[in-house]
Amino acid sequence: MITTGFLGLGAMGAPMAGHLHRRGLLAGVWNRSRDKSDAFARTHEGVEVAGSPAALARRVDVVAVCVSADDDLRAVIGELEPGLRPGMIVVDHSTVAPATAREVAERLRDLDVGFVDAPVTGGVEGAKNGQLAIMAGGDPDAFERLEPVFAAYGKAWRHLGPAGAGQSAKAVNQLIVAGIAEAVCEGLAIVEELGLPQDDMLELLGGGAAGNWFLEKRGATMLADSFETGFDPRLLLKDLKICASLLDDLSFESSVLPNALEDYRRLVEGGETGRDISALIRQKRRKS
Repeated sequence: MITTGFLGLGAMGAPMAGHLHRRGLLAGVWNRSRDKSDAFARTHEGVEVAGSPAALARRVDVVAVCVSADDDLRAVIGELEPGLRPGMIVVDHSTVAPATAREVAERLRDLDVGFVDAPVTGGVEGAKNGQLAIMAGGDPDAFERLEPVFAAYGKAWRHLGPAGAGQSAKAVNQLIVAGIAEAVCEGLAIVEELGLPQDDMLELLGGGAAGNWFLEKRGATMLADSFETGFDPRLLLKDLKICASLLDDLSFESSVLPNALEDYRRLVEGGETGRDISALIRQKRRKS
């Protein structure tokens, strides 16, 4: 049976690691904030807290990483390297630039360590329910070996090409997410302005062609002005900047991206960090 270590126990990483534990695949964890890894170990019998990323790597066949940004990933890989050995796999569930994924893949190839960039989508709910979609690039043999890991918290996983392909796919996903968020937040701000019955409108919009995940999961909380659970706007803004760089390379002009970048920049600068991206409705209300 494949043994796995999980590095990064944030809002997404902790439930993903929990699913691995339930399947008997999780041997250890590490988190930059030790209190999170200690709390996880207390509620997951048999899971050890590693003293360092390298110590975690020495105990497992696979290290799954879920951190916030490119420099975080580079730093973590550097800390893992002393504990890595030929034949191991590092799978990265972070969202970073495709170029960073290619850089890490090359770095690990020199150590004869497989690398798969495998960002996920499905939100915190998807992580908790084990229903994430996993977009993967990198070593195809390593991808095949990771099937029991992906099956623990994924509902679909696909290998899309060489290192960086998973991150390119995630950039497309985030562009669509941003466009949907723009439309839903704007639409519900107009519902408020018109004084339409909110519960009835949520049911009707969700039951027709306008229905989507974001409206279903966030519509009621947006109208209640509650944004405590979900995806930090700072992270989406970071992802959209990655998307902008990719589109610049393609000379592709997006009609969605400029507005989304500006709106989320204003949201973050206005102090909405740590909340959900649905807090964008507050920007739309100000415009109405």
